[in-house]
Amino acid sequence: MRFLLHNDAGSNELVISGEDYKYLIKVRRHKSGDLIAFRSRSQLREEYRYRLERTDGRNGYFTLQSHRNVPCENETKIHLGWCLIDPKTVEKTLPMLTELGVHKITFIHCRRSQQNFRLDFERFERIMESSIMQCGRTSLIELAESPALGTFLDENPDSVILDFCDNVLQHGEKMETVVIGCEGGFDASERKLFSAHRVRSLKSPMILRSETAAVAVISMSL
Repeated sequence: MRFLLHNDAGSNELVISGEDYKYLIKVRRHKSGDLIAFRSRSQLREEYRYRLERTDGRNGYFTLQSHRNVPCENETKIHLGWCLIDPKTVEKTLPMLTELGVHKITFIHCRRSQQNFRLDFERFERIMESSIMQCGRTSLIELAESPALGTFLDENPDSVILDFCDNVLQHGEKMETVVIGCEGGFDASERKLFSAHRVRSLKSPMILRSETAAVAVISMSL
């Protein structure tokens, strides 16, 4: 754990309880005198180090020792246009995309996306918060939705599209926005939209799941 989120981080004294107390004291086994980093959700770049003064079995009592501005971000900021897949799969993949430094994800309702899927952005944010506490990142991925692939491409004309073709994506190839299809890929009407965009494939003979393709493409951009 790189830091713990607490809404009162920055105050001279902190009191923790509940799950945070169990994690720090029961799981991490911190004891009096230990220094622990905290950050607030509203100012993630500000790190506050607190000393654990004492515990009483339910609560931990901390006093502020130091403060510094310590951002932790990737230099490369990638916008992922992700054609909608099962939200449960998204939840499993979000920690990896957070660690890889994805700047923004726009979920696209494409032709082959199941229409009954509903996105719970609040739940996604809780998952990302758990991830940043472990990896040290000091921002959450920005989340958005787009009603159709055509709409997304109109708004992001420089998009690179991952599809089956002879143009293989090169490691480190410059791209700011990349589009990944859903399970089943793009349909013929959507492929007609690709002529004005860079279309790339991965150098692999295997068919990748949507989430695997997303992680692979983002990894190649680092």
